[in-house]
Formats: sequence, structure tokens, C-alpha cells
Amino acid sequence: MTPATLFGRVRDVQRTMAPWPYAELDVEALKATGWRPKPFSEVILKVHQRCNLACDYCYVYEHADQSWRDRPPAMPGEVRDAAIARIAAHAGRHGLKDLRVVLHGGEPMLYGIDRLTTLAESLRRAVPPGCHVEIGMQTNGVLLTEATVRALVAHRIRVGISLDGTAAAHDQHRRFKDGRGSFSAVARGIDLLRRPEYRNSYSGLLTTVNVNTDPELGYQQLMAFEPPAMDLLLPHATWSDPPPRPMGAPSYAEWLIAFFDRWYADQSPTRVRLFESAIRVLLGGRSDSEQLGLSPSGAIVIESDGDIEQVDALKVAYPGAAATGLNVRTDDLDAALDDPGVVARQIGRAALADECRACPLVEACGGGHYVHRYRAGAGFRSPSVYCTDLDVFVRHVQRTVSADLRRRRSVDGS
Repeated sequence: MTPATLFGRVRDVQRTMAPWPYAELDVEALKATGWRPKPFSEVILKVHQRCNLACDYCYVYEHADQSWRDRPPAMPGEVRDAAIARIAAHAGRHGLKDLRVVLHGGEPMLYGIDRLTTLAESLRRAVPPGCHVEIGMQTNGVLLTEATVRALVAHRIRVGISLDGTAAAHDQHRRFKDGRGSFSAVARGIDLLRRPEYRNSYSGLLTTVNVNTDPELGYQQLMAFEPPAMDLLLPHATWSDPPPRPMGAPSYAEWLIAFFDRWYADQSPTRVRLFESAIRVLLGGRSDSEQLGLSPSGAIVIESDGDIEQVDALKVAYPGAAATGLNVRTDDLDAALDDPGVVARQIGRAALADECRACPLVEACGGGHYVHRYRAGAGFRSPSVYCTDLDVFVRHVQRTVSADLRRRRSVDGS
């Protein structure tokens, strides 16, 4: 199949499965108004497609899109080299001063520490002078050893680890393929990164919210690992495949509020991206979280076969939801800037449902995560499947911060 034929087939699928934006957003007409896309400043490199865990909520393996099965387990050398060349060309063409590249999977440590560090150094040599490259890796932490951590530190690769709170909460979903829980193995990896000589490469923790767990206990456990930063992710879900809402469990809003209140009261040095983004947008700033706000997304994915795709979370929507029909062996990253799905995540209010645009919280909420707006037959222009939870959570943060500001002004004025 020629690249042009593949591209056409991908677009046909997208128009059918997601009329918004693929059949309804006119990118050329938008450009005629003077709008221009934001270049990609974050590239996720899927260096390995397989994983050594079998997490039951994984958006890559356990949802609608199963394209991982047809891709090479490890990124071949020619794809790696093509990806590096395309990334460097994109950075140079747009004069990027800062670029973030995330080594991802599957489980990226399965790629091997030598190949990971070689890739990192090749990438740094390839980007134009004046462009600072931050290289990170998102891992489950199981394969970290002192030798591999030492190599990651030496090659300035920052490491984020996925951990879901307490041992009981984590092991409920994040298990080995034989059913064993992975918490103990992950904790050993985190403890290595926490050591003073390695801590500069410890970027933080990534946690998926589980309303069946106690947010207070989760907070205590996560903070015990002293993460410099943390992100809390709502489980990826859509109107066609809604999130679990167990009877008797708190709502997602209640869970987030309990966690937020403890973090805010503690004045914790750990930066929680979701919470800081909520505060920032409520004060008129910009969000750096996909879950809140109207900031344009600058992220793109390169799969192990070289396919240029949108963010992985889209794989929960339908088969091929992340596809662009482009590949680094034949296409520049710039070509993806014209993809209607990429554009829809950069145009703010214009991509939102009527209900969202009329909402007083639109600047703060921003319609929630793009993926969570999906509804079969309509596409990505519904309110978030977490709309009620986001409304309650954002209003709580607003009240908390407003009360704190009033108190501080009162103290300063007395």
C-alpha cells in the first residue's frame, strides 16, 4: 500500500468514527483567518511496544485500538534514526528553544539501557544549537537497577514512574502477567531514584485515580516516596465506554477534593500538575495539563514502526483513533500539524461543545481531556464524560484559593 493510499484510508476511518473534527473542521479555512498551528514541543518516542506488566486499565493494550499487535516490539535502528532526523528538522524549522522527548512504551526499559542512552546522545547531537532538549522516560520502574539508574543519570535521562498509591491499591490493577502485584518491585526502583546521588533524575510519579481506594492513604503513601512532582490521571474513558462508578465509592470529584485538600493544607513541596494547573487557570494563567484549561497541545507520538500518531490516550475511543496516516520514514512532523485531530486540540474554545462554551468555568475546565469528550457517531465535541466531577472539583479549588487569598490579604492589611 502506498503512503498516499494509507493516508486516504486513515482519513476515511476518521471521518466515519469521529465526524468532529475529521468531517466538520475545515483546517484550510481556519488557516485563511490567520490561525497557525503550534509546533510540537513534546515528542513521545514509543521505543518498545511490549510490557512486562499486565495492567487491566492500560489504554494501549486493554481498550479499542489493538494496533500494537502489528508493530515491531522494539523500534528498529532505521526508524530510530529517521525519528531523530525528523525531530531535529522540526526543532530547527520552528526555532524551538525547548524540546521535551519522552522515551515510552509499552515498557521502555525493555529496549535496553545501551540503546536508550545511545538514542539520547544521538538526539542531543542532532538538534540545532540553541535548542535545549530535556529527555525523560516513563517507566513502571520494575527493571530499574543501580547500574541502569547510574547510566540514566550519566546520560541526563529523567525518570518518571507509574505508581497507584498504596500497595493494595497499586496491586489491584498493576500486576505481572502471572497475577502477582508489582508494588514491591516498583518501590525498589523508586527507592533507588530517591538516593541523593541519583535524585536529580527522579522526575516524579504518575498515578491513575481509583475511587475504590482511600485518597488519604494514597496521599500518605505517594508522598512517602518524596516525588519532586506528581500527576493524577482520571481513568481514560468516553461516553461510549464510561468510567467505573462503583456503588458506595466517592465520586471522582470527591476523591480529588480529599487529595487536594490534604496537599494544599500541607503546603507540600511536591508539585501536583493537575492541582497547580487548576489554580493557575483560575488565576488567569495557562494550564500545562491536558485535563484542564484551553492551552494548545504540543505533543505528538512516534510509534515503534515510525507511524506519527496523536496521543496514546485516544486509543480508548476506537481503532485507529490516534492515527494520522503519516510515518517518519516518508513524512515530516510538520505534516501532522494539519491533521484535524491535532488542530482540534490547539484551537481552544472553538473545539468545544456549545454547553462548554456557555459554561462560566470554560476557561478553567476547558472541556476536560480531549479524549474524554468522545461519543460514538459524533466524535470529540461533547462535554467531558467527567463534566460533573470537573465542575465540582474546579469550583472547590476556586473557593479554597479565594478564601486563602482573602485571608492573606486580611493578614497583610492588619
